[in-house]
Amino acid sequence: MIKPAELEAFSAQVSEHLFGHYLPFWCGPALDQKNGGWMAWLSNDLKPDRSQPKGLIVNSRILWTFSAVHRVRPEPVYFEMTERAFDFVMNKFWDAEHGGAFWRLDDQGKVIDDSKKTYGQAFYIYALTEFHRAFGSWAALARAKELFELIESHAHDAPFGGYIEVCNRDWSEAGADARLSDKDMNEKKSMNNHLHVLEAYTNLFRVWPEPRVATRLRELIEIFLTRILDARTKHLHHFFNEQWDIRSDTYTFGHDIEASWLLCEAAKEMGDANLLERVRAVSLQMAEAVFNEGFGADGGLCYEGRDGRIVDAGRECWPQAEALVGFLNAFELSGDKAFFAAALQAWKFIDENLVDHVHGEWFWRINPDGRPDKKLPKVSEWKGPYHATRASLETMRRLNQVVGS
Repeated sequence: MIKPAELEAFSAQVSEHLFGHYLPFWCGPALDQKNGGWMAWLSNDLKPDRSQPKGLIVNSRILWTFSAVHRVRPEPVYFEMTERAFDFVMNKFWDAEHGGAFWRLDDQGKVIDDSKKTYGQAFYIYALTEFHRAFGSWAALARAKELFELIESHAHDAPFGGYIEVCNRDWSEAGADARLSDKDMNEKKSMNNHLHVLEAYTNLFRVWPEPRVATRLRELIEIFLTRILDARTKHLHHFFNEQWDIRSDTYTFGHDIEASWLLCEAAKEMGDANLLERVRAVSLQMAEAVFNEGFGADGGLCYEGRDGRIVDAGRECWPQAEALVGFLNAFELSGDKAFFAAALQAWKFIDENLVDHVHGEWFWRINPDGRPDKKLPKVSEWKGPYHATRASLETMRRLNQVVGS
């Protein structure tokens, strides 16, 4: 049995970090005081590059972050940040002609990529529904519902299940290039896209228990259990063609551990005891695989594996955040103190290696030599406050829940 004092101390450390160190960065240095919203890109030592795009992903994640924080701690500064983010996302990224959210803007807010990437639309729903949870905004919920209808009408694959990656501005299917980003394979379907549609639809179902949302959420859970998850290795495949034939041979430990707890959250919302039991059993197996194969003695989670071997031992920031939540979730499900110890180890790794006590926020990546990669930025279209904030809030909630039980 873990002592309540140990749980309380762990929660207090995470809380102090979130509210005392992490969020002040996003309420201060990261703000774009010239053009509104947040800076598109800041170097590790906070030098801006205004030629970089303002992305839908990071701005949606910022809106989700401050909405979630305000629900826990409704203070004026978080209200101000949430209103700022809501205004920017609602008014700058929305396509008034065709519906849906643009992928990228330039520094002044002009559209430079009008494609409708399903991953981006999902994060828009995730942010809007969290804003609705925080403030009861019917405008946010109405737009989230509209976006659900657009995704279902244009991006859902009725014959084979799941969702295509990219549509054009008018929601016609994109042609040759169906990638989310330059580092991805040019395939019709990906694990990452489906993971975050699952996450978005879980939050949507919390505030709009519409049967059609439940149907799609169940479909997504089944796709993960039967298509995306490798039943033998308990890792997630990355890329697939339209018929769900596997097109990749690597896996990322961060996505595996993230999916292990997001699947539990989705199944819990469904209210189906049999489904939840099934998902929890798989979730534990996934967490065990990550723990045994990708979790280092230093408490850091390696990035990528293939065939049971680590092929990238770097410690990127977001997998460390997901390890913290995923191992706590596994501890809650199993009562195995090894998972609690792993979560505590993950937190210590974050605190001692990732937190930048000079410039704020977290370093993007700790290289295999144990040193931060200072060439990588603090803020970019892919580097925002979502993973660290969500991990902190989930950690505090889960630890406090165990203390109170």
